[in-house]
Amino acid sequence: MKPVNQKAWLLILPVVLCVAFSAILPLMTVVNYSVQDIISPERRVFVGTEWFKAVMRDDDLIGALGRQIVFSLAVLVVQIPLGIALALSMPAKGWKASAVLVLVAISLLIPWNVVGTIWQIYGRTDIGLMGATLARLGIDYSYTGNAAHAWLTVLLMDVWHWTPLVALLCYAGLRAIPDAYYQAASIDGASKFAVFRYIQLPKMRGVLMIAVLLRFMDSFMIYTEPFVLTGGGPGNATTFLSQYLTQKAVGQFDLGPAAAFSLIYFLIILLLCFILYNWMQRVGTQDKGDGGHA
Repeated sequence: MKPVNQKAWLLILPVVLCVAFSAILPLMTVVNYSVQDIISPERRVFVGTEWFKAVMRDDDLIGALGRQIVFSLAVLVVQIPLGIALALSMPAKGWKASAVLVLVAISLLIPWNVVGTIWQIYGRTDIGLMGATLARLGIDYSYTGNAAHAWLTVLLMDVWHWTPLVALLCYAGLRAIPDAYYQAASIDGASKFAVFRYIQLPKMRGVLMIAVLLRFMDSFMIYTEPFVLTGGGPGNATTFLSQYLTQKAVGQFDLGPAAAFSLIYFLIILLLCFILYNWMQRVGTQDKGDGGHA
């Protein structure tokens, strides 16, 4: 039997070290803080699961969690269909395809804090294009004084910033479909909707799964854009989980509760992504089964 050279495993050692220093060690530090009361840098008292119990009874946390779930679901409901529609309308070949790809990707290149500043100006009723236009139409728009307006502005800002990512992923999935499928559909006289339903959508399932998970995780951890735009207000209307965590850790310097909340936050994201991933896998499997029976 030919001996197997195991030295190739050494090539993954740099990756293991990077993950250890960038993820595992910080996570262990957070776990350590979550079971202690940090009185001072020199004094710490072990409190067990006390901080976890306190965090789970926090009404502000429950409110922020509810707003976060609603916001993330709204992001998926708006951005996924819009991204698919945008990808379908983009040209497939030639210089126009390259030009459109560049134009679509521009918003993804803007830093998060700059996005918040752009929309802060954009929504002003005196000089902002959107705010001034709504004011001229007689709409009493104010993202700083009206909770519904603030919430919708944050959602619209996120849609403007991140829908191109969904569109680019879907566009890549569409370009990977062989021309033979379209030729067969043309011979059979299939409508555009039939082509989309039975060819394009199933073939995009992989990239759509990536898009849904990326957008859900990112929207669930959103911080910079709403913080710059509204500061979490008016009241707590746009205070999401990440902002609440920052208030705990930085504003109040409650490292113990903040660490416990960080772990709960992390587990919530893992759980919801796991549920979402399995649901999408199940839907894809059912679609294949239905297609096979048809």
